[in-house]
Order: sequence, then C-alpha cells, then structure tokens
Amino acid sequence: MNTRQGALLGPAEIRDLAGRLGVRPTKTLGQNFVHDGGTVRKIVRAANLRPGERVVEIGPGLGSLTLGLLDAGASVVAVEIDPVLARQIPLTVESHAPGADFEVVQADAMDVTELPGEPPTALVANLPYNVAVPILLTFLERFGSLEHVLVMVQAEVADRVAATPGSKVYGIPSVKAAWYADARRSLAISRNVFWPVPNVDSALVALERRDPPSTGAGREAVFRVVDTAFAQRRKTLRAALSGLAGSGAAAEEALRAAGVDPGARGETLTVEEFARIAEYLA
Repeated sequence: MNTRQGALLGPAEIRDLAGRLGVRPTKTLGQNFVHDGGTVRKIVRAANLRPGERVVEIGPGLGSLTLGLLDAGASVVAVEIDPVLARQIPLTVESHAPGADFEVVQADAMDVTELPGEPPTALVANLPYNVAVPILLTFLERFGSLEHVLVMVQAEVADRVAATPGSKVYGIPSVKAAWYADARRSLAISRNVFWPVPNVDSALVALERRDPPSTGAGREAVFRVVDTAFAQRRKTLRAALSGLAGSGAAAEEALRAAGVDPGARGETLTVEEFARIAEYLA
C-alpha cells in the first residue's frame, strides 16, 4: 500500500519526535538520522524495488527511510537495536502510512539469524558507520534470499567495498563482498542531510547477488586466506601465507598450482584466485 507523497519526515518533525522521546543520537550506535525527504526518495529510486518486494532495513532510527520504502510500495521488516526507537517506529508508520506492510524486530543486527514473514529479497539501509561492513557481510551470508542491496555508508567504506584488484583501497571488504555479489559505488550523499551532521562524507554502495566462485575449499577457508594475505600488505603471498601453509615452500607450491605468482601481493588478486589458492592449500 502506497503512502501519500507528503508522508515523509522533515527536519522539524524529526527533531520534535526525538525531543519527545528523549532521544539524543549517539556515536556509540552510529546514529545519524536523514531528515531530507528528497534524499530519501533518491535512495529509494536507486534501490529499484519491485512493488510489494520484501525489504529488510537495518537501523531505521526515527523512520525517515522506512516511510520512503513504504511509499514505494515495499513490504518492510526493520531491525532496530534501540528499544525506544523500536517501540516508536510502528506508531510513526501507523500515523504516516496506515495499513502499510511493516514489522520491526528489536535486536542487534549482528545477532539476527532469522526474520519474520517472507524472506527478504532486498536490503536497503542507512547503516551505522562503525559496524557497516560486518553487518553487510553478515546479512549476505545469513540471508541467501537477498538478491540486491543498497546501503548508505561512509564514502571511504563504499569505495573499499566496491574496489577492484589493483586499486589502492582494495582489501578485505572488497574481496569478501565480491564473494557474494557484484558491487559498485552509487550516489554520493551530502553530509548536510543528516542530523546530527557527521564529520565524514557518505555514499551509497549497490550490490547484486551472484553465485560465489566455484571451489571445494568453502567460504570460511577462502576468507581465512584473504584475512591472512592482507594481514601484512607489503608481504608477498609466499611470505604472507607461509604460516597458513606450514612453510614458505608449501605456500609457493599451492600458489603455483593455483596459477598465482608467489611474488604477487593480495591486493592484486581476484576473489576467484583466492578461492583457487584456498583449494590448493586445503
């Protein structure tokens, strides 16, 4: 069910609502509330949702983006760690979008292993900056139903998640995200649309689910190789993986078998190459 176009929260309403609830945005929970309706609609358009699509939103806060998703006809399940906000958001939805398909789960997103209702096919969220990457990777791992993702994160994090081999910012988040999906940096978001105004720039990163690389090693083994390869970025792969392989010679043997130069470094490898290395190490 679509809401009316004027149903989004504006700056005055957000501050009034926060004041009545006694809510002061905290850095601990990474809370920065979007108060600009135009930005919310821009994010929702970029999410490219199907009518009635089941969407999981993490950290809905006071409900700005939530109302935008409902306005687009989405079915939303929101995960909110703050009990005060979790109690309030159904009331906000009911007053602005009566009859909308909405549920809230009061929990730490990192502890969520299942969600009520139909499995979500989309994740759209303004993620808390301090835990954005762990939440993103955890939900991609736990919810195989997710077909596409659009999350707002710190601009630097968006660059890292979407980076390709050889890039200066290519690293662990880049490789692990690539295990699950094709990622690209989307829109830049002005810091002035948030309350309070953060001291960093923000951006959207979009991910489209695809099959993981074919390997007999398994995800955990591949991620262990990735973590080890990037633990000391200046080391060659032969040196970096020697402990994991048992010796430098064993690491070199596995790398050559995988078709990877032992003198290369982790930041030059694709996720498929990491998967091959993990298989030969195993």
